[in-house]
Amino acid sequence: MVNGEVTSALWAEFLAEAAQAGFVAVGVAPAGEDEARTAHLREWLDAEMHGQMGWMADRFAHRHSPQGLWPEAHSVICLGMSYAPVADPLALEAHPEVARISSYAQGADYHDVVKKALKALARWLVGEAANHGLGEIGVKVFTDTAPVMEKPLAAAAGLGWQGKHTNLVSREHGSWLFLGEIYTTLELPVVTPEPDHCGSCNACQQACPTQAFPAPYRLDARRCISYLTIEHKGPIPDQFREAIGNRIYGCDDCLAVCPWNKFAQVAHAHRKFLPRAELAAPELADLLTLDDAQFRALFSGSPIKRIGRDRFVRNCLIAAGNSGRAALLPLVESLRADPDPVVAEAADWASRRLTAIP
Repeated sequence: MVNGEVTSALWAEFLAEAAQAGFVAVGVAPAGEDEARTAHLREWLDAEMHGQMGWMADRFAHRHSPQGLWPEAHSVICLGMSYAPVADPLALEAHPEVARISSYAQGADYHDVVKKALKALARWLVGEAANHGLGEIGVKVFTDTAPVMEKPLAAAAGLGWQGKHTNLVSREHGSWLFLGEIYTTLELPVVTPEPDHCGSCNACQQACPTQAFPAPYRLDARRCISYLTIEHKGPIPDQFREAIGNRIYGCDDCLAVCPWNKFAQVAHAHRKFLPRAELAAPELADLLTLDDAQFRALFSGSPIKRIGRDRFVRNCLIAAGNSGRAALLPLVESLRADPDPVVAEAADWASRRLTAIP
């Protein structure tokens, strides 16, 4: 058991090192199974609210607890890196000729930035643990792509609480935190979880354009615009197309309306997540013309690259169909013969919408 003065000294040094690496929030959660968390995940999967994200169910045995993924783990160090947006994420709603990209995707790919910082921090921890006489310790780092229940773990570690939109909310950083974890064989003292401060507020529930929240604290991913524009393969269901508006990658609406964001400071945001000028308010007309090579070049170093050109242009065509801009019709028409059938179908839909403009 690691305790007493050694733990206090090492932990103080770790916190300073984490801050230097760009993390603004740090806490510790136990690595054992939480029965309520496991039951909630099982219920959500049984209701098939994960949609096409089959990996959520396929790796349930690894996902439901940290020790399910790595039995040797004793503690989970949860860390948050701020991406507090410079501009109001809802500001472009009134400009349908412009594409709306989720705030988290306007800068560098968080997978790369957070993972690099986590690896450096974990190496530091291994070395300093030895210097503190703790011997050789084990560590593993994760961010987003592994079967890790990041938001519940972060809540258990005191970084915030899971709001009614199911995302983490911090009293200091609002809804704008990228999460990462260091699993370790060290037995570190855990923190007291942050109480739920949502109260009677339901702003996030009311803001959802596609009514993706069947109940507070419950998300039906199949109706979520972030899921539909990023994870969903194939044609986007007709019932959601108009509600998508000009959102072409993700959706910030439920996050942006959270009252706790008034405490989030852009000054705390990691500089690599500041928006690239070409992604802050791109014209739909420019995006509709992208071929595969141009798409890869434009989104090099961006999380957007992972969905590929075809899915991206599909999204842009839905936005074009919603734009009411007849000037986009020639570009839309040119995509009706696209080799990808999903793109061609979306172009047909957008063409019918734009042709019907009085």
